[in-house]
Amino acid sequence: MQSTSTPLETIDRPFITWQRIIDWAQEHYRCRTFSKDEKIPARPGLLYLVQKGAVRLVGSAQVSAATTAKSKSADKTTEEAFLGFVGAGQPFELVAQSPFSLQAYAHADQTHVVWMYWHDLDNWPHFRREILDAFRYQHQRKLLWLSTLGQRRTIDRLLGFLTLLIEEFGEPYVGEGEPDVVRGYRLPWTLTHAQIGSAIGSTRVTVTRLMGKLRSKGLINTEDDNLICLPAKSTPQKTKNQKQEIEDSLDDEDSLDDEDFLNEEESLE
Repeated sequence: MQSTSTPLETIDRPFITWQRIIDWAQEHYRCRTFSKDEKIPARPGLLYLVQKGAVRLVGSAQVSAATTAKSKSADKTTEEAFLGFVGAGQPFELVAQSPFSLQAYAHADQTHVVWMYWHDLDNWPHFRREILDAFRYQHQRKLLWLSTLGQRRTIDRLLGFLTLLIEEFGEPYVGEGEPDVVRGYRLPWTLTHAQIGSAIGSTRVTVTRLMGKLRSKGLINTEDDNLICLPAKSTPQKTKNQKQEIEDSLDDEDSLDDEDFLNEEESLE
């Protein structure tokens, strides 16, 4: 596995172009530094560029299929679903369409964001093409994301979700005794089990249980700072019997998760 870069990072942008954009943003008060978990006051119609750090996108919807009196009288707070990261050098924009809403939060401390209107890009035609290429790349990644989230088994959605995130943003990590040997790739930022659950349509408790199962089978591991890691592909291949044992074990776990889901559905009824 390799850490893939975004188009904005792979293109050799002239330093003077990027510096002019930063200078322009500062001159027009179109930039700001955010603390971790601070909400970014983004609004539709603007283009945002992450200069440094990382942005977490979340979505919510004011829709519900519940019809009971208890549900109607309950607090109408909505749960936010994790929609992905925007790393340094990447653009993002937010759309508004009732009853859906999107929000952006700084996921790392000292996250620096620049914003502008789309017509401002007319000042830098080459950079405008880079932005469009970056959005095309993000669109392709979201198609892969949707494919993963369409899997029936929760364990498959979880592993596919982690794999896509680490493929896009992962950094190599090495062993203490072997600094030249890449053990795998890890996500550079932490994610809570509740955030993961919101992304794959599951619960925090289920994610915690399945993460433990994936760790016990060597499919993922966790660093001391709770960073999620995927082992390198160079890891020796498991035997056929070992692979079958893993699949059988994961099937058992998924059947338990199905029971949890059915119990939750019955409680709603």
